[in-house]
Amino acid sequence: MPFEITPESFERFVQERRYLYNVSPNTETIYRNAWANWLKYGPEPLGFVRGMREAGKNAIGCNMHIRSLNAFFRWAGQPTMKRLKEEDKIPPTFGAADVQRLIRYKPERTEQREHLLAMTLLDSGLRINEALSLQKVDVDLDAMLFLVRGKGRKERYVPFSFELRKRLWRHLSDHPHALIFCTREGRKLQRRNVLRNVKELCIAANVKPPCRLLHSFRHTFAVNYLRNGGSVFHLQRALGHSSLQMSRRYANLTTEDLASMQQKVSLLHVAR
Repeated sequence: MPFEITPESFERFVQERRYLYNVSPNTETIYRNAWANWLKYGPEPLGFVRGMREAGKNAIGCNMHIRSLNAFFRWAGQPTMKRLKEEDKIPPTFGAADVQRLIRYKPERTEQREHLLAMTLLDSGLRINEALSLQKVDVDLDAMLFLVRGKGRKERYVPFSFELRKRLWRHLSDHPHALIFCTREGRKLQRRNVLRNVKELCIAANVKPPCRLLHSFRHTFAVNYLRNGGSVFHLQRALGHSSLQMSRRYANLTTEDLASMQQKVSLLHVAR
């Protein structure tokens, strides 16, 4: 039997998601933020979207709220909303020269934690929260694997390189806390503080920080993974994407990649 769209029915939906589907606190927060915007700008889809766009949200941000509300609407037996068309932008990445500058940079003692974090993100493609949540018990130095707890509390193994293994071993050999990247007291690092410190690290290494800095490490990993012959199917597993479509975004590389491939496949070039 369909439910009416009321605060009481929404709260019942959230309770079911929490206790029956074990959604993460972050997901529950997204549901509640979407509902708050629905109460503020809705109930008509046009007014809801217009209110969010006028408040500064782009199509991706609007769609996150629309997906959350659609989950509630389907649960309640009500019609869903159509999602907005998103711009197909190439994700921001570090250039090859900047990657080398970061790798070769010799950090000061106060920069060593952020430099190791940057190397971990570049080498594994982890989300920033996944990296900041890593504990010693999640690192298998012998098999060179991270046990990662990603979105939706899904676990996956992510491989890392021998070079990163050497850096991690040096860091962990005298590291007294459970979390790999943490404060002096062993507490989890705050994202805003990490963003500030990594930006300062980039500037010190003579690297211009790209937009969406912390996520650009993940984009750089993904683009170079495909550029160097990795398959989009393996990339999906490494990144923890729920659908192949999300990983395929990285197949739209750069103009330089397309131009280079054209020289390899051109019939005119082969015929010379």
